[in-house]
Amino acid sequence: MRIVLFCENKYAVSILFPIQEEANRSSEHLVLWYVHAPKIPDFPLKEEVRWTNSIQEIYDFSPEAIFVPGNIVPYYLPGVKIQIFHGYAAEKKDHWVIRRYFDTYFTQGPFFTRGFKKLAEKYGDFEVVETGWPRQDWVFAHLHTFDNEKAKLLKTYNRKKLVLYAPTFSPSLTSLPKIKEGLLRLAREKEVLILLKFHPLTRQEWVEEYQKLAEETENICWISDHNISKYQLMADVMISDTSSTVYEFLLLNKPVITCQTIAKEIYWIDIQDPSELPDAYEKALSDREYAAKRTWIIENYDPWLDGKVCSRMLEAATDYIRRKGVPRKRKLNLWRKYTGIKTFGKIKT
Repeated sequence: MRIVLFCENKYAVSILFPIQEEANRSSEHLVLWYVHAPKIPDFPLKEEVRWTNSIQEIYDFSPEAIFVPGNIVPYYLPGVKIQIFHGYAAEKKDHWVIRRYFDTYFTQGPFFTRGFKKLAEKYGDFEVVETGWPRQDWVFAHLHTFDNEKAKLLKTYNRKKLVLYAPTFSPSLTSLPKIKEGLLRLAREKEVLILLKFHPLTRQEWVEEYQKLAEETENICWISDHNISKYQLMADVMISDTSSTVYEFLLLNKPVITCQTIAKEIYWIDIQDPSELPDAYEKALSDREYAAKRTWIIENYDPWLDGKVCSRMLEAATDYIRRKGVPRKRKLNLWRKYTGIKTFGKIKT
């Protein structure tokens, strides 16, 4: 099967890479990455995988399946267009928007499967298959890979716990403008080392502000590595706001604290005043009620921590082609066609 891994944003790299690794295990698959140059000027896997930033080259490759963690893919590309999602943030309205770009949705767990099957019945032009989320395969393979690195960090800083602060980038949802003093108080009052890991699309002024904070504060560290999953595995507690990383952390059965989240259903500790962070931290470590809620999230959002998600994805794509063939293009309205051409350009057929 000729496969395109459609990488529009940098955060998609770690989502798509496990599919590449699974495809490498078989001689049946040929993989080409599309890397959107305006958003990813320096592709971190450029020496490891076959890739291009030419949408014409993708078209000429004539893919049979295109895996997309974003919201859009050019309608004129051949291949089964597969939505694999960029996270678990069900409270964000755009998570459930059907833009008509995709032939099938590969969902993370029962909660999402139920929702998208209802939408499939309404729209009638896409399928839904529950596979799990591809980055979970990487998590499964690296559950204890970074234990020694964590122990070394804690010893170096003479701290007992690692706390990961991973806010969303969205200006209307992020805790960045209001949480700094709370983080400073947490670093002073508790025996923790705080790791700052920001979304690649975070405003540059906030990036610079918090980089300076890390430079000037003994127990706060700035992380520039693009792979947030590594630091989720290392951390004992995560602080965030309205970000899908919250659910990724809960799926590891670890406690989360958010600051002024917009989520309607809250399965973690949410605070309104950042000064409450030290008390919330202590509660997060021992509260049984929230431990039970994490179990519900695991069972419903994504129970597939078995290392076989990408295998299921490749089989589901193959099955679609076996039953329906390879679509040559996707029927869309003029606005969606225009959006695709504006974002990715035209091709010669």
